[in-house]
Amino acid sequence: MSNRNSKANKDAARERLRAERERQAKKEKVRRQVIVAGSVVAVLALAGGIGVAVMKANEPSGWDKAADAKLVAPKNTEGTDGTTVVLGKKDAKKTLELYEDGRCPVCAQFEQVAGAQIKKDVDEGKYKLKYIGATFLDRSFGGEGSKNALSALGAALNVSPDAFLEFKAAMYTKENHPEETDDKFGDDAVLLKIADQVPALKGNAEFKKNVTDGTFDRWALEMSKVFDKSGVQGTPTLKMDGKKIETPQTLDAYNQALDKALKG
Repeated sequence: MSNRNSKANKDAARERLRAERERQAKKEKVRRQVIVAGSVVAVLALAGGIGVAVMKANEPSGWDKAADAKLVAPKNTEGTDGTTVVLGKKDAKKTLELYEDGRCPVCAQFEQVAGAQIKKDVDEGKYKLKYIGATFLDRSFGGEGSKNALSALGAALNVSPDAFLEFKAAMYTKENHPEETDDKFGDDAVLLKIADQVPALKGNAEFKKNVTDGTFDRWALEMSKVFDKSGVQGTPTLKMDGKKIETPQTLDAYNQALDKALKG
């Protein structure tokens, strides 16, 4: 009896051990399947993430899109694509051409010296002002501050010539103008804050919308092409009826140079 019980116990123990091994084997198989499935999901997720990143990297930027956008020219412009900006009295016999880049620190210095005088002369009909905007500093230093500033100037010009000149003057003040390596003007909020210093632009909902929507981005690109084709190598550059004037460093020098150019 004892031997039979012992054998039966051993058989039962072996059966339990076999069943436990089978259960553990099934459990291990399931665990491996879960690991494999998880790895596949992770690989697919990684691949998907890389794919999305590649797609994002290859997506055109806002300015790439602007190049193909519908051209909207600001009011108070003329010529092909609205890139002729001539301000002042129609009967003024002379025309001062002014080439500037929004990020240009030398342009800022020039505007601080002569900007107010230019506006006074234009208002009095001493000469007309032809403005040509450039964006080459974006290419030189990276960023989009020159283009964005030019587009915002277009939005100001769309309000009025005076708003354009006053906004341009505000951009170039010591307090507002950044170093050329600083892409500060690439931020719409910065430009809108500066625009609040111009009565015609402060609280102007249409102006703000045109800046934030980039309404005149394509126009800014077309204006930039005019500069690139002009043969002018740097900013600021002044010409009176096509003849270059050396950029003056003081207001007296500016007035003397302009008086001479007006008589020439």
